[in-house]
Amino acid sequence: SAGKPTLYGSLTRRGLSTEGVPDIAASEGFVVGEVTKKSILISCPHENASTKFLAPYTTFCRIHQKSITCLDISSGGGLGVSTSTDGTMKIWQAANGEIRRLLEGHVYDVNCCRFFPSGLVVLSGGMDAQLKIWSAEDASCVVTFKGHKGGILDTAIVDRGRNVLSCSRDGTARLWDCGKSACLGVIADCSSPVNGIALGTADSSLNLGTPEKAPSEREVGTEGKILLLAREDKKLQGVGLQSRQPVFLFVGSDAFNCCTFLSSTYILAGAQDGNIYQLDVRNTNAPIQIIHRSGAPVLSLLPYRDGFIASQGN
Repeated sequence: SAGKPTLYGSLTRRGLSTEGVPDIAASEGFVVGEVTKKSILISCPHENASTKFLAPYTTFCRIHQKSITCLDISSGGGLGVSTSTDGTMKIWQAANGEIRRLLEGHVYDVNCCRFFPSGLVVLSGGMDAQLKIWSAEDASCVVTFKGHKGGILDTAIVDRGRNVLSCSRDGTARLWDCGKSACLGVIADCSSPVNGIALGTADSSLNLGTPEKAPSEREVGTEGKILLLAREDKKLQGVGLQSRQPVFLFVGSDAFNCCTFLSSTYILAGAQDGNIYQLDVRNTNAPIQIIHRSGAPVLSLLPYRDGFIASQGN
């Protein structure tokens, strides 16, 4: 934790068992727990901390030449899409990493990509302030949305995808109509870059506010939804998607990079200083807990079974 000296240790492999499981010893202060062919459990009793290290069961080295900035897998599990600092966005087979399509059309880097629920269409956002929709079948760009004044940093899809959302360095989050490739409105204007967004169905007890004017009939599936905004100015904001009204504003310790829903009441947000905040949307005055594993920036969060997966910049 903050202010304490970092504890360093080393692991030594002493040999292999007849079953092929490594025999591993840890240096002073660390204890080796369960060891299998694919995992090692290491604990530090003095700090009451433990971590399970998992080996990947497959690695794809040939899809990109440089760092991967975003990745998504289709709902059926058959395809992957990813963006990289090598300037490319590619669709590939999840089973073997074979590249299927190269999606070309953004100027400068592509920051984010995700599949629509159908798994046949991809949504991407780039530093060119453009949001694009692509066919995963023939790599054609079928829609381009323009309106943001800065690079797009994250996206979200409303229900089956007739409407989509984006957030940008320009401080806004926008709702778009895919059928008419038009902006349906600015959901929030923060005067600070919005690094990440997440869309969820709100708990029924939460007051999401009422729209100032009747929503367009082109708006589909926005009722009862809350949009989370992870902001550069250390704020995590909740906004009623249909009402465009603020629901809560939580101030953290550093810039927020990402956020996600664990349920209709519980949310997570990851900050630049390594803190992961768990909050109850019904009362955001104080976090339920703050998880801090290291001081490295929290870059992404994903709900998984009864917990979550977090990636950090170390």
